[in-house]
Amino acid sequence: MSDDPTLTNRPPAFGARRATITDVAREAGTGKTSISRYLNGELGVLSPDLRERIEAAIAKLDYRPNQMARGLKRGRNRLIGMLLADLTNPYSVEVLQGVEAACHALGYMPLICHAANEIDMERRYLQLLTTYRVEGVIVNALGVKEELLQGFARGGIPVVLVDRSVEGFITDMVGLDNPAAVQIATRHLVDEGFDELLFVVQPVTHVSSRRLREAAFRETVAALHASGSTLVIDLADAAPALAELDTRVTAAKAAGKRVALFAANGPVALRVAVHLKERHGADWQASVALMSIDDSEWAQLAGMTAVRQPTYDIGRRAVEFLHERLGGAAMPARECLLPGELVVRASTTRANHNDEQQASQGI
Repeated sequence: MSDDPTLTNRPPAFGARRATITDVAREAGTGKTSISRYLNGELGVLSPDLRERIEAAIAKLDYRPNQMARGLKRGRNRLIGMLLADLTNPYSVEVLQGVEAACHALGYMPLICHAANEIDMERRYLQLLTTYRVEGVIVNALGVKEELLQGFARGGIPVVLVDRSVEGFITDMVGLDNPAAVQIATRHLVDEGFDELLFVVQPVTHVSSRRLREAAFRETVAALHASGSTLVIDLADAAPALAELDTRVTAAKAAGKRVALFAANGPVALRVAVHLKERHGADWQASVALMSIDDSEWAQLAGMTAVRQPTYDIGRRAVEFLHERLGGAAMPARECLLPGELVVRASTTRANHNDEQQASQGI
């Protein structure tokens, strides 16, 4: 035996056999039922002497109960599944921060599944989550089908959708108030004197929030009697759309119009900004204004006007919805639409673009 006092009461080495409830019972001189009662907090049925023996045995053996196994025996494991379409999108990361904070506060453990914008991966992850017997599921996905989510509903597992609905599946949803956000942003551009607006959005087929934003843009432009159009861009093959963007911007400027580009989200805004910088150089904002939904970290550096989403609150509220359902809440499906915040920066202000126009004309 080593005389090194630092080795006293050291936890078992990695790879060593972990103590079981049977080991604790044997060490304490009692049965496994008493150990289970102690672990479940039923201390009133145990004598003070027995409680002390159990505590001493747990400490001596460094016993750590398998919370997953205990949860399954009680029908609860405190696991919350979260399916994310794109974890590289800052929006997803910020929503996840709210989810993790709420899970911590309410005693849940989030199990994160990143589908990388692959519809087949989304399907596989949802099937996997059923094997983990999660208590609830939060879904922010690209192309999830209603029948995949119905399996959770039939099993009594609540589902909360984030940002986008799933056709045919009625459940709680949390996200941005898209029509209001697009309306306030579009009005800002018109108020600042831009007379040709171009809304740039990824394909809308599978994503309800994109459809809502594009529809709100068209409706607002019509209501304001402004000139605006939509350009669909596939970020995986953006060259054709970017060439079309250049054509439309050039034509509008040739007609003496002030042009503003309105990106439907942060990834679109970044791709467009990189393209404009490559085409026009560091002073690209002298050529065209750019605004975006999503106030990405780089937006402030670029001086880009943006609609800031309440991402943290979206994630937090999604977990709270699940928690309420798990607590027995039986009201009809709820839709929590949170307001965005318009953050105005130099990219869209009238004074900034008047100065640029004068400079370009040598005034």
